Amino acid sequence: MPLKLFCCDECIPERKNHVYVKEEGEDTTQFLPLSNIETIPGSISERGCSYCGAKLVIGGVIKDCIQMIHGPVGCAYDTWHTKRYPSDNDNFQLKYIWSSDTKEKHIVFGAEKQLKKAITEAFKEFPEIKRMFVYTTCTTALIGDDPKAVCREVEKELGDVDIFVVECPGFAGVSQSKGHHELNIGWMRDKVGTLEPEITSEYTINVIGDYNIQGDSYVLQKYLDKMGIQVIAHFTGNVKYDQLRCMHRAKLNVVNCARSAGYIANELKRVYDIPRMDVDTWGFEYVKVALRKIGAFFGLEDKAEEVIAEEVAKYEGKLAWYKERLKGKQICIWTGGPRLWHWTKALEDDLGMEVVAMSSKFGHQEDFEKVIARGRVGTIYIDDGNELEFFEVLESIHADLILTGPRVGDLVKKLHIPYINGHAYHNGPYMGFEGAVNMARDMYNAIYSPMWNLAGKDPRVVDSPMWNLAGKDPSVVQEL
Repeated sequence: MPLKLFCCDECIPERKNHVYVKEEGEDTTQFLPLSNIETIPGSISERGCSYCGAKLVIGGVIKDCIQMIHGPVGCAYDTWHTKRYPSDNDNFQLKYIWSSDTKEKHIVFGAEKQLKKAITEAFKEFPEIKRMFVYTTCTTALIGDDPKAVCREVEKELGDVDIFVVECPGFAGVSQSKGHHELNIGWMRDKVGTLEPEITSEYTINVIGDYNIQGDSYVLQKYLDKMGIQVIAHFTGNVKYDQLRCMHRAKLNVVNCARSAGYIANELKRVYDIPRMDVDTWGFEYVKVALRKIGAFFGLEDKAEEVIAEEVAKYEGKLAWYKERLKGKQICIWTGGPRLWHWTKALEDDLGMEVVAMSSKFGHQEDFEKVIARGRVGTIYIDDGNELEFFEVLESIHADLILTGPRVGDLVKKLHIPYINGHAYHNGPYMGFEGAVNMARDMYNAIYSPMWNLAGKDPRVVDSPMWNLAGKDPSVVQEL
């Protein structure tokens, strides 16, 4: 029975079509969990909204522009300080969030004047910033506000500002994936090709689907600099607004997160005939393959090998140390979409770990095709999983570690199972050679932490670990 109905889902039997257990001899032409469709009522979805996909994942990473949320203040706060994407301009994009702060009266009488006021005030408060993203939300989309008209008016009045509007309210799609798509297509339509870059190398690329989580972009940039390749734009890690307007001048689009940013790579191919190259930049062996592919495209094979040799000499011994201690450990990957198939083989091949269960919040059919093809027999695959299903999975398998977000991570910690933040990392970066070692280190520290020996122990009980730590002094134990 490759399609599985969990006991907790007996009242919503439709969930059976979203859960698959891989068996010997099967392939994705026979069984594939349903995905990227409307959430089944009652399933307590973990998905984010479409607006969140646009702002939190892609737009909010850009380092030199104001992020104006046209809606209630809660929508702005909910997508602030929840991802760790630093920048080299003192992390401007992490420090602030802006909102038009719509209230009930604006819903009744319209909020366009409120939006114009908020935009004008924001530019006045930050005179050095001349670029802005404006996002619609459920509230302002439902009342029919026209933010594009407002922004054109402000641009005309101020003269030296440029504003991009993302019309993707939360209800626009079944998950945050819709927000990824709308921002990709909108930026391509409205902004790409509106500015010319300064070309400093005959080898130019865009790095697409890289959001500089805890410094990922810095790692990739270092490799490419050593190879003599100019990055026109990172979409969108540690990038400037105007750099993204110049994406049409790259000779190659290197795509890492295909689910959130593959759309713009496809459009650049269609409109400007820029080739698309998909790579994996998580995992020691995968990074070697990625650099060799890029080097081969430009005829820079020798440069690629030099970078690989230098990095391998630094980090291979460290990775081997962790592999010896992580080999055979069983893990679950419960994240967004493509990291399932990026991480599966990397962790199994590089570290000898075993991935026993996976869940995707917003993956599409092609994401499940890739991860099931890379996964092992017996692995459980879930689309749009929820907490009750996760608990049931953990009753049926042994897991030494969970790679997931803080929300689910806090739940599994109550079961005394360690977790690593699969969205924003624990102590990254996780991309590249050094990133593979960082990730291995964090997993090792989580699994082998002595604190797990204390979890679930009652410090009031004589001879418990807490009692021993306190030197068997009852007064100290009482304070603990």
